[in-house]
Amino acid sequence: MSSATPLSPSFDVDRALQLARKTIDIEAAALVGLKGRLGDDFGQAMSAILRCTGRVVVMGMGKSGHVGRKIAATLASTGTPAFFVHPAEASHGDLGMVAPGDVVLAISNSGEANELTAILPAIRRIGVTLVAMTGRRDSTLAQHADIVLDSAVDAEACPLNLAPTASTTAQMALGDALAVALLDARGFREEDFARSHPGGSLGRKLLTHVRDVMRSGDDVPRVAPDTSFVDMMREMTQKGLGATAITDAQGKVLGIFTDGDLRRGVESGRDLRALAAADVMHKAPRTIRPDVLAVEAADLMEAHRITSVLVVETDGRLVGALNFNDLMRAKVI
Repeated sequence: MSSATPLSPSFDVDRALQLARKTIDIEAAALVGLKGRLGDDFGQAMSAILRCTGRVVVMGMGKSGHVGRKIAATLASTGTPAFFVHPAEASHGDLGMVAPGDVVLAISNSGEANELTAILPAIRRIGVTLVAMTGRRDSTLAQHADIVLDSAVDAEACPLNLAPTASTTAQMALGDALAVALLDARGFREEDFARSHPGGSLGRKLLTHVRDVMRSGDDVPRVAPDTSFVDMMREMTQKGLGATAITDAQGKVLGIFTDGDLRRGVESGRDLRALAAADVMHKAPRTIRPDVLAVEAADLMEAHRITSVLVVETDGRLVGALNFNDLMRAKVI
């Protein structure tokens, strides 16, 4: 059983906090400087990507590669088809993933990463637009590029000025800025975002329809208007919705009877057992169409303080039902 590594004798909390704050100050200053340099090159990069008939291929080595993977993922999820190719793998066959019509976004702070510079002539021969994101405009990468995005920083936050810190923060922010500007230019909306995030909460809210979560067929409690009160209660108990629809011979909804109606009926002192469904039902109940978003059903229930809603077609025929618990299980709410 291994023991925890003891704290260094030189560890000092005050010094650690001082370095932490200084790190944030340096990286914040790097972003402010980056903001001031945004100009025509940024607009040219956007135009190239918007005109692109292929995809954005992002490349980068080391920490720049990690940033590149994130930028590619952000672009892809916000309406700009993109993927990451590792420069070292590109020289061993993966360069075949790059095709004419693509835009290559190559990221390197120094602009001299060997694995990246080695494949620049081959990238140029493919006939793609090469966008460089680099901290050195005189670098090999910048000289090969059609467009250069300046991500230079005055200093790294690392006390040794060695570990990529402020530079990778600048790269990440510049990638985010590009993705956000592109999604706005494309008219990218919440619905588009949801389609690429079907497993997220927003995706479920904007892509899940009532028909996807409603109870249907024999699972929908329904009785005729002349059904006895006892049989109606048996139907409600068996189906477990907390309500039942009352329908005519054509399946059109005439009313609804809920657990709340039962409670109010008992409190009134009426002899409910002597009555039929038509005598106790609530006429003109709240209904919803199967093709609307499930979140609208949740809004309907909340607005009218009900826990169940019947699903009907345009002609009033009952096709389903759902309650608050159904929506919770589907993670719509």
